[in-house]
Amino acid sequence: MNIEDLRIKASKIKLIAFDVDGVLTNGSITYTDKGEEIKTFDAKDGHGMASLRVNGFITAIITARSTPIVEKRAKDLDVVHVYQGAKRKIVALEELMSIYSLDFSEIAYVGDDMPDVCILEKVGMACCPADAVDEVKSLCHFISTKPGGKGAVREISDFIVANKKAKILN
Repeated sequence: MNIEDLRIKASKIKLIAFDVDGVLTNGSITYTDKGEEIKTFDAKDGHGMASLRVNGFITAIITARSTPIVEKRAKDLDVVHVYQGAKRKIVALEELMSIYSLDFSEIAYVGDDMPDVCILEKVGMACCPADAVDEVKSLCHFISTKPGGKGAVREISDFIVANKKAKILN
């Protein structure tokens, strides 16, 4: 896809949803000796998500796993829509579409692995980190130059925000 077509897609986005493991994190899952799960989130990615919100975008997290850490991170970033344990991610997305009267062309999704394919095939702007699996990359309009949990979300967020601002100016 050429950059101009990608900018047009980005300018139509109203909602952006994110997977967690491999997108907001590097995909590693660490456990303490007490069995508690530890995840590491990138501060730059958090600033990217905050920028989306400040610029009027709806943000959401849709993940197949369920952990208190994700709730905490979502709360820190003021992400209102958090779907954990979403084995059928498309159902969660369709609920959001209904709440906000959106169609797929107005949605961006950032995913990295096979559970994300059902959404990436349908949304207006499919995005992934540089280290996503090849099957996901083949579906994406925007492939970040950064890996998951290491700035990919910031790069994608900045691109979408910049193109919304460009649309307003034109």
